[in-house]
Amino acid sequence: MTSRLSAILPDLSPWRSSRDFRLLWVQGLVTYFGSFMAMIALPLQIKDLTGSPLAVGAMGAVELMPLVVFGLYGGALADAVDRRKLILGTEAGLGLLAVILLVNALLPDPMLWPLYVVAAGVSALAGLQRPALDSLMARIVPHDQLTAAAALNALRWQLGAIAGPALAGLVVAYAGHAPAYAITILGFIASVLLCLRLAEAPPAHDAEKPSLRGIAEGARYAGSRPVLLGTYAIDLAAMFFAFPNTIFPFLADDLDAEWALGLMYAAGSVGSVVLSLTSGWTSRVRRHGLLVVFGAAGWGLAIAAAGWLSNVWLVLLCLAFAGAGDMLSGLGRSTIWNQTIPEELRGRLAGIEVLSYSVGPQLGQVRAGALAGWTGTRPAIWSGGVACVASVGLLAAALPKVLTYDAETDEDAVRRRAQKEEEAAAVRA
Repeated sequence: MTSRLSAILPDLSPWRSSRDFRLLWVQGLVTYFGSFMAMIALPLQIKDLTGSPLAVGAMGAVELMPLVVFGLYGGALADAVDRRKLILGTEAGLGLLAVILLVNALLPDPMLWPLYVVAAGVSALAGLQRPALDSLMARIVPHDQLTAAAALNALRWQLGAIAGPALAGLVVAYAGHAPAYAITILGFIASVLLCLRLAEAPPAHDAEKPSLRGIAEGARYAGSRPVLLGTYAIDLAAMFFAFPNTIFPFLADDLDAEWALGLMYAAGSVGSVVLSLTSGWTSRVRRHGLLVVFGAAGWGLAIAAAGWLSNVWLVLLCLAFAGAGDMLSGLGRSTIWNQTIPEELRGRLAGIEVLSYSVGPQLGQVRAGALAGWTGTRPAIWSGGVACVASVGLLAAALPKVLTYDAETDEDAVRRRAQKEEEAAAVRA
């Protein structure tokens, strides 16, 4: 019985082997919890001020350009500076933006434009930070524990994603937007204190200063690797067509279930947690591209069903299945990225990764909001799910190396494993 459970339950090896991984795990849990409070409160405040699906969806458009620009620059910066300092600075900046939200919410007549300004600022700082966080993981976790680390990181995100939205819906409904923003501020203060304990993460001695040429070098490398290109494209398509979160307030109204709004935001994370808690088997998977394709297709099917059904409990169940599919795809993507990308390009490629899994949801918010205003909320959701499945199938057919990726034989994965073994031998010597 014990052996059967250990084969299913999450692999805790990264937690045991790396102090910095433990610190980042706890820091991320605290940050996600606070961030999701603001993530739910912000679109709800825009909805309350405007009553417009398009105004809520426009938040994605406002966030898009800063994310693209600062995500790419943040990737180059992560290869050139101490990643610990970069994470600290951006985390403190995000806390200051939460203060602006709190001050605005406490005004007798809260203003709309600061909400969009803060949304753009959060997007810019997140674009700067995520490449440093993502590229740091491959440095602090042993090569053969990267899938386990991805599963544990996803579990951390999901715990915050479940508790944050569920509590935020209650806090906003019964206490208003300001308390949600105050909790966000407390989360960032705790996060900064944890980040101060991280070990320094200096760049390579021959690292170049951030430049357009360096960014272009990373883009050329990504474009020359069909497996990487496929993971980016599949995730981008899935999120663009089937990310309806921004119109959940209108879906709750349509189903006459306003009480279920927080549950809608949390349902996907519930499905992800279930998969994470039974993810031990993923540490033995070699064909991670299959996880990417089948997970993304499952996400689209579940979103289509959620848009079609009219029973709120079935909708929540479908959203949970969607979260499990997204989790499965994310594990495959993260493992492929960390197993194959050279250390000297980790930051720049992490910047491209940020765009691949962040730009899609931003554009998806705009698509969902605009289409909901034209066709209605539920058609905007189910049609996006159908388009997601079709696009994933077409991309898998066009980039077959994603399906045939094997961690034991892929030349980039073999090269990266050898590099990690050399680094470990040098440390022991």
